[in-house]
Amino acid sequence: MTRSLFKNVYNCLLITDPVEKVSATYQCYDDYHSGKLGIFNDEPVVKIPLPGRPDRPLLVDARKVPKRTMNSVKGRVVLAHAIAHIEFNAINLALDAAYRFRGMPDAFYADWLKVAKEEAEHFSLINDYLKSHDHQYGDFDAHNGLWEMALKTDSKVLDRMALVPRVLEARGLDVTPGMIEKLTNAGDTELVECLKIIHKEEIGHVAIGSHWFKYSCEQEGVEPRQTFLDLLKQEHVKNAVRGPYDEWSRIQAGFTEDEMQDLKSLEVSRNS
Repeated sequence: MTRSLFKNVYNCLLITDPVEKVSATYQCYDDYHSGKLGIFNDEPVVKIPLPGRPDRPLLVDARKVPKRTMNSVKGRVVLAHAIAHIEFNAINLALDAAYRFRGMPDAFYADWLKVAKEEAEHFSLINDYLKSHDHQYGDFDAHNGLWEMALKTDSKVLDRMALVPRVLEARGLDVTPGMIEKLTNAGDTELVECLKIIHKEEIGHVAIGSHWFKYSCEQEGVEPRQTFLDLLKQEHVKNAVRGPYDEWSRIQAGFTEDEMQDLKSLEVSRNS
């Protein structure tokens, strides 16, 4: 008997234990592709103020999270923990996209389940790094900025595709190459290899966001470039948009040359 994809994904979202959430995400992906899960719009969409998460890490103001450095083992562990927190949130964000937005083509749900599975793999990679250094996810404070943006974009798929993959997650495309270079200089080959895998696959994730953003614009009859720029100017988005930008990575992820110019111009206008 085929079960509801949406109900299954919702149950994954509510799981609090990270290891169990990873396992359930893999299972959801496998079950969908084996035909055990189908798209049934038979239940209302539920707002999720906070998805399932462990008691730790404690969520604090972003300005109060531990400082990250690459010049010491402890500093690199703190950095890895921050990345693990991003990846854990990214699992929930991808699952939420697959759960929340109904009436999209089947490929939309396949894409976001793929993203969720890969984010779960990324989390596991980084959590294994933490364990190899006698730490685990939850050992350091973190902030909730990613999910806060999910809540602000939970009513419209166009806004979600624009502001989560193409703003918050795209920021990772900008900073990861520099982190890889510094970690290489520090001799931390284990974390470097993790970040190389993550960076390559995150380009694909942002590209998926770009694709469905442009699809949503087409469905609504709006022009993508100006629509994206207008969204970037919203008050609750302004602080999330900042350079410098890794232009090569962003172009690979579906940004146009015109959009890159818009981002640079926005940066100049805010700093002037």
